[in-house]
Amino acid sequence: MADVPDNAPEHCPGTTSEQAGKSSSCEGCPNQKVCASGATKAPDPAIAEIGAKLSTVKHKILVLSGKGGVGKSTFSAHLAHALASDSTKEVALLDVDICGPSIPRIMGLEGEQVHQSGSGWSPVYVDDNLAVMSIGFLLSSPDDAVIWRGPKKNGMIKQFLRDVDWGDLDYLIVDTPPGTSDEHLSIVQYLSATHVDGAVIITTPQEVSLQDVRKEIRFCQKVKLPIIGVVENMSGFVCPSCKNTSQIFPPTTGGAERMCADLNLPLLGKVPLDPRIARSCDEGKSFLNEVPDSPSAEVYQNIVQSECF
Repeated sequence: MADVPDNAPEHCPGTTSEQAGKSSSCEGCPNQKVCASGATKAPDPAIAEIGAKLSTVKHKILVLSGKGGVGKSTFSAHLAHALASDSTKEVALLDVDICGPSIPRIMGLEGEQVHQSGSGWSPVYVDDNLAVMSIGFLLSSPDDAVIWRGPKKNGMIKQFLRDVDWGDLDYLIVDTPPGTSDEHLSIVQYLSATHVDGAVIITTPQEVSLQDVRKEIRFCQKVKLPIIGVVENMSGFVCPSCKNTSQIFPPTTGGAERMCADLNLPLLGKVPLDPRIARSCDEGKSFLNEVPDSPSAEVYQNIVQSECF
């Protein structure tokens, strides 16, 4: 739960629960008195601070998926690259995958560090108009494991939103971990005082992915987060040599196209599987710059140029 302190006993009802400080599990907890007083049920003052901090960001887009391994970080990175290809746009990419921060590697920024200034943390820049922030910049090694409970992860997300000097932005892209848990609840809660354009949902064609993605869609509906649309990633394999397409992950139930039709959601695009995308990510390069005439790059450009963005 997002409102359970680090030092809470087992079965803590949560600081904002009606049973806070009153249940049997609260006996002996150092937070019992303050929880019972009702003070913990007040809105987090950081929400208003974040709202003010991000008031200079025109568009805020979350990249979500209930399923791991569908390419959220790859899509987030290339969406940021595609938007930043317009030199008149200021773009930032925020990585809130606290335990698996892959954005520094994908963006070619491994080994970079975050610097403190009078106006807060300074993000790391890929280009003059493309900034990045990730917990990966705060680790001594890319191999370091982040072994944190929910409250500490939530605190880190709060710092990213409140204490980073984002400046004036046209787009803030937020890359999230899989699931519908702490990080997702925190990012939605902390952004509640500011306008969020919505979420882009990433899936792959097979039913085992769509099943988890439907849960993510339900999550968005429950927390009243608008859904911009769905992207089907790894949608067939386009051979770089002969250009023939093969279905690596057959859409046994109709894929994202059928799901979007059933749920009345826009299908933003179907990105083909291309081994050059993985190679570009490993090398920290933009696939869109490396192979701009590929079918996958064309899909990214069509997505960015759609009316949804």
